[in-house]
Amino acid sequence: MFEDRDAAAARPLWLVAEGDLAEWLASQDEATRAWLAALRFRAERHQVTCIARPDGSVSGAVLGLGALSSIGALEPWHIAGAVDRLPGGPWRIETPLPAEAATAAALGWAHGSYRFERYRSKPKAAASAGLVPPQLADMAYVRRTAAAIAMARDFINMPAADLSPERLADEALALARANGAEGRCIMGDALREGYPAIHAVGQASAVAPRLVDFTWGDPSAPKVTLVGKGVCFDTGGLDIKPAAGMLLMKKDMGGAACVLALARMVMESALPVRLRVLVPAVENSISGNAYRPGDVLRTRKGVTVEIGNTDAEGRLVLCDALALADTEQPDLLIDLATLTGAARIALGPELPAVFGTREETVDALLRHGRRIADPLWPMPLWAGYDDDIASKIADVNNASSSTFAGAIIGGLFLKRFVTQSKDWLHVDLFGWNPKDRPGRPVGAEPQAVRALYALLTERYG
Repeated sequence: MFEDRDAAAARPLWLVAEGDLAEWLASQDEATRAWLAALRFRAERHQVTCIARPDGSVSGAVLGLGALSSIGALEPWHIAGAVDRLPGGPWRIETPLPAEAATAAALGWAHGSYRFERYRSKPKAAASAGLVPPQLADMAYVRRTAAAIAMARDFINMPAADLSPERLADEALALARANGAEGRCIMGDALREGYPAIHAVGQASAVAPRLVDFTWGDPSAPKVTLVGKGVCFDTGGLDIKPAAGMLLMKKDMGGAACVLALARMVMESALPVRLRVLVPAVENSISGNAYRPGDVLRTRKGVTVEIGNTDAEGRLVLCDALALADTEQPDLLIDLATLTGAARIALGPELPAVFGTREETVDALLRHGRRIADPLWPMPLWAGYDDDIASKIADVNNASSSTFAGAIIGGLFLKRFVTQSKDWLHVDLFGWNPKDRPGRPVGAEPQAVRALYALLTERYG
């Protein structure tokens, strides 16, 4: 992935935007200009063209950036595709880059090097092109981020037969131990009293439900609590999904994967916070003891929930974890979840929806997301829709009586369990790439992790 050697020994890679192509060509020799003209290099985004010596060997290459306004606006995705398109061996970026762009370029190279090959009998050859780290790049951040994102991608990509609630809990606790955190796991019938909603959702599975809870950092530091939805597979329960609706349900623990990636970055960078991580890990399965439509659950907070639909299970496992987190009144409480299809209908797969109780925190997160190409989109906690989850026999229904505003209603349901924490962010993400793009192959896509880390670093670092 990265080459720890003298940059002079590596071949040069120029990064050229369409608007800068004429000026850049003018700086090259006549043979290079003729070569690139013959190969119709136009500096289109992701276009890679090697430059040949007279003997046919490769002397360097040029990567198109498309209509990039300035090199300072470089995103990781501009360079991610070069990894697979360049000949093997060491490369150096010849174009001068400011620090943030240099870091983005190195991170893009790392993302482009990711492979998920563990289930192939004959894995594809790994990318053999390596990058000499750009001079001003923050390589500690790059390596830390790349490792965390790759870990989350692996978790989301793994089939549910391998990433069960037990395996997810074990991985979370192993991460905690590796960073000196204190953790515990409550499982099975031990959840009945304190976490009845988590237990109810997971009780029908052959693998018992679990709640992972670990803490790290100075107890006197500002408290930051992360909650991740860890539904390792979702059949829909007795309100069973159609076959097509189950195909991607191994990714329904994407919120937990993103939370663990973010926690890893916080711990490995020694951010001065008191971190708490809560991951309810369950399978929403079907058996004789599955919870039913019409059941009434008494949650940890004491709020009673009528089950309008067993396929609205994510908010049930989150509500108990959020209620626990809320009692500590952390300085910042964040949950991440693949919660609603409605968010995807509204915003598509690339834009997670973010809801929050403090506007300035939401604005800061959006600003960081734009700056580092990890975007989110704000959605309102519109109280006018609260009646849509009213129940005639309980405090609230877990499913809406309306077909409208599903993502907002999901957020409003969770808000009932966050009553003491003043600053709460709820991120409703997709966690999956439905189409191939450079650095973002079809499969797992951890979202909002880098933007949230940037927010935490600005706020506490």
